[in-house]
Amino acid sequence: MTAAAPATSAGEPLRVETLPTLPGLGGLYARGAAASGRIAAGRAMPGLPVIGQGRTGEGDGEEPPLTLPDVAYRVSGVPTADVAHHLHDYQRLLHEPVTDVLPAGYLHVLAFPLATAVMVRGDFPLPLLGMVHLANDVVVRGPVVLGDVLEVRAWAENLRPHKRGVQVDLVAEVRRQDDPAGPAVWRGVSTYLAKGFHLPWTAEADASDAAAAEPEDGEERAPAGTWTPPLPTGRWALGPGTGRAYGAVSGDRNPIHLSALSAKAFGFPRAIAHGMYTAARALADVGHARGDAYRWTVEFASPVLLPGTVDVAVTPEPEAPGFAYVGWNGGRGRQHFRGTVTPL
Repeated sequence: MTAAAPATSAGEPLRVETLPTLPGLGGLYARGAAASGRIAAGRAMPGLPVIGQGRTGEGDGEEPPLTLPDVAYRVSGVPTADVAHHLHDYQRLLHEPVTDVLPAGYLHVLAFPLATAVMVRGDFPLPLLGMVHLANDVVVRGPVVLGDVLEVRAWAENLRPHKRGVQVDLVAEVRRQDDPAGPAVWRGVSTYLAKGFHLPWTAEADASDAAAAEPEDGEERAPAGTWTPPLPTGRWALGPGTGRAYGAVSGDRNPIHLSALSAKAFGFPRAIAHGMYTAARALADVGHARGDAYRWTVEFASPVLLPGTVDVAVTPEPEAPGFAYVGWNGGRGRQHFRGTVTPL
């Protein structure tokens, strides 16, 4: 069966570039650091060629327009039969049942390097370093199990203004190799903020900002006193090695997660937990009630410093099937993340 032609959510067609294997995050971060430096140099000297972006400055001191690459990366024939040990390490760390089913968070780990490869392309206009993870929206249409052979796709879309810069969505999809033209069995949209960049402002941007997280370190999403934490249904005691442990299973060894010393170089007082660790841990707290097909969303507010304690509440939605969850600092009442899990 022929694979369906990739397109953005707005229906814009994408060129397909097929890679032989899923890339490794280590090399991608090195390329991302180099690309971030080129973008910074291009912004500082807009009259010079914007090295790595495939465009030339206009010579009038203005930055070149921001344009996303019209490319979708695809990797076919991704095996899962040999990942049992890695999968079970992930499940134990995230408090998921140890089974042959690949949890939604594990599929994010699988697809994340391909999305990162899009962000380190020479024609991707935003720097990988310094991007702020705002939110995720994941749809799971059925279980993926050990032994399934997969096709993974990834691309960037929906570049739009944010009052602190610009937002962009990185989309990743996972299909079974025997049904590449069918709907994705897993689809994840990760939203990032690049501060200090600009696009023409629109009315839609105001509405988008109203729903977006305000990722300011040490600051709640809402002004102090306007959010009352619910009664917790759980409490996580996260040790100083939490970031290193998740980095080992996810491959995401960003220095801000690994130690206090490396995090301080980026302005954090201590290491911070991966956002997807906290989101996937909350998904595990929902448990089997989510079913085999569901939508899972998360918005990030403030970072979780390590070591630290996170109060968590998972509650049934009052007027619809599904669950809401929220995590916060119980001592200071600061919200860290919130989201929903809705059976489909």
